[in-house]
Amino acid sequence: MMYLARELGQRLLDFLGSAQILMQLLIVTFLLVVSWQLARAFKPRLEKRIRAIRDPNPRLLRVLSLFLRRMEWLFFVALSGITLLLTRSIGWPGSQYLIKTTLILALAWLAIALVSRMIRNRALSGLVAGVVWVYVALVVLNIDDDMARLLDAAGFAVGGFRLSALLIVKMLLLMGVLLWGAITVGNFLERRLEGFEDLSPSLRVLLGKVVKIALITAAVLVGISSLGIDLTIFAVFSGAIGVGLGFGLQKVVSNFISGIIILMDRSIKPGDTITLGETFGWIRELRARFVSVVTRDGREYLIPNEDFITTQVVNWSFSDQLVRLDVEFGVSYDADPHEVIRLSIEAASACRRVYSGRTPVCWLTAFGDSSLNFILRFWITDPRQGLTNIRGTVLLALWDAFKEHDIHIPYPHREVMLRNGPGGPFEVRRAADGKDNETGADPMAGPHPPDESY
Repeated sequence: MMYLARELGQRLLDFLGSAQILMQLLIVTFLLVVSWQLARAFKPRLEKRIRAIRDPNPRLLRVLSLFLRRMEWLFFVALSGITLLLTRSIGWPGSQYLIKTTLILALAWLAIALVSRMIRNRALSGLVAGVVWVYVALVVLNIDDDMARLLDAAGFAVGGFRLSALLIVKMLLLMGVLLWGAITVGNFLERRLEGFEDLSPSLRVLLGKVVKIALITAAVLVGISSLGIDLTIFAVFSGAIGVGLGFGLQKVVSNFISGIIILMDRSIKPGDTITLGETFGWIRELRARFVSVVTRDGREYLIPNEDFITTQVVNWSFSDQLVRLDVEFGVSYDADPHEVIRLSIEAASACRRVYSGRTPVCWLTAFGDSSLNFILRFWITDPRQGLTNIRGTVLLALWDAFKEHDIHIPYPHREVMLRNGPGGPFEVRRAADGKDNETGADPMAGPHPPDESY
């Protein structure tokens, strides 16, 4: 390994020691500086013109922005090409190896950077572009075989298996490409399955997850077998690592299995309105580990799948979207209960969200201390739009109807017994304002405060 490193270092020194190469290196450096200065001067002007385009095509804007971000490399490629043509036309002594090589590498970087933008993740896109460009650079410089030998020399043996830096690099590259391809194909098939209206939403999600997991598993097995790695070598680590992973991934596996059970029994599905503990909202998405629930205030809760198996869940739209709601109220004893029931049903039926297919009902439930107590029941078909707001709308409709027909909602009444010294007990009926109903005086304002028997 040390010998190969010294050999590569000596070749680099011999290469840079040539006067022609040093002259070309100075020219390339000068072209880089000029390209960066030109990009700084032209970028703001071009960006302003692009922003001024009326009714732009999104694809055209994306392409223009990609080239705008790499304008310095475009200038460098153009200047390098012009320099290469000029040096050949004037009869430059020797070859223009360094200028030609930098031109090829700059073109390769531009092409790789543009193609890698197909990957939406910026960090992953930059990593892929960098790795591919390094490999292209090694091939262009004709040192790929030497670098491969250098990486292969850095390694150690584990039993009958030899692990080297070259094998690790190959494994990362191959597994990365295979996994990216498996995930991309899996996402594509998931989107296609969503278009099959004949399948239930839960079955579509289940098939999509199963297909994606199968593709990822196949990609891993193909990648390992393609590198010539014998899977039996992992048996050495299966004992302790297996126990550690078993404890560490217990919840992960539990949520994963719970997600599969949820998809198979179709207890919940995307779009359902559910209540779990204090959380009320609708299901946006089912994932392998959690369920995304969006509440009325716009918050998105990521609830583990296990909670939907082990705790009580209210699914407002499990079999259908029809939901019954109750509103309790009370009126004065002076009101006619038959008239109250009729007005309540009419007021509830006039509300927009109340389902007209089922007539609301109103029942007298109790003779209360200060009111006749009723319960009004009605149906809605859109629980996702909220429950509290429709109850409030119905209560306001009742208020307007009762006010129009002179039906009062009574204040609560209380009777207080006071013992005021040797005179014995006397009874004072108090209204809600705390005043004596007959005299209007405050019975607590006497000269003698009540004793402890109050």
